[in-house]
Amino acid sequence: MKTRTIELHYDLISPFAHVLLARLGELPGDVTVKPVPVLLGAILNHWGQRGPAEISAKRLHTYRQSIFLGKQHGVEMRFPPRHPFNPLKAQRLMAGADADLDTVRRGFDFVFSQGRAPDTDEEIAAFAEAVGIPLELAADDRAKAALRANTDRAIERGVFGVPSLVCASGSGHEVFWGVDAFDMLLAWLDDEALFEREPYRHLDDVTIGIARK
Repeated sequence: MKTRTIELHYDLISPFAHVLLARLGELPGDVTVKPVPVLLGAILNHWGQRGPAEISAKRLHTYRQSIFLGKQHGVEMRFPPRHPFNPLKAQRLMAGADADLDTVRRGFDFVFSQGRAPDTDEEIAAFAEAVGIPLELAADDRAKAALRANTDRAIERGVFGVPSLVCASGSGHEVFWGVDAFDMLLAWLDDEALFEREPYRHLDDVTIGIARK
């Protein structure tokens, strides 16, 4: 049976990515998932965005929503004492080790099940031990380069946030962002011509009526 590969672009700073991991079992049997660590901050900077936790009026809503969605899918969440935190070293570890899904799950469990932020010397060491990756990779030049390359490639494919599931398609790539896009992803996997028909087909022709500076 021919398999289809989906790339899961993630940053350990995202509580929604932690929830999304719990839904991967709903994917069709011919689909495999390759986790790709990226740096959300660089992606947001590229597109001129701010993260939801950086917007004071949106921050608490974001935390509540992620916990609510987690409960809907059997995920009990505990936020770390600081959020957003600096995920750079933890993401380098994941990139340097080319972490598989089991390792990624251990990483998110550290952050959003145990409620720990891997942004201090002590906690990044504990994180490395928890996920089973040598701590030295956090300062490894190849790990740094891998994380940068992953992030640049994600931007080239149109990733604008995390988690994003990226699927190869006849027209290039389809990006499904966030837990709330997962059902749309399932529908597209069932019918990869979905967006080529109405009411989706004309959406590329919608013009921008006003642009804020």
